[in-house]
Amino acid sequence: EATRAIRQAEATGALTGHIPIIAMTANALTGDRETCLAAGMDDYVAKPLTPEAVSAVLARHLDSRQAVPTPSPRE
Repeated sequence: EATRAIRQAEATGALTGHIPIIAMTANALTGDRETCLAAGMDDYVAKPLTPEAVSAVLARHLDSRQAVPTPSPRE
């Protein structure tokens, strides 16, 4: 519902630009990704998260002028 409201505000000009919305869920069920994308979200990550997965999804959606830190290896 929140994503649809944000996308509507973008469409009407109430918000300027595109706000990246990335779903994060603990329940990675079949169809969850498609449901999130159909609601207007830009991407989807499922728990358990890894620093590499979070970095990759952020890199896909952040402005290329913004730095995305490289995750440090786990010790």
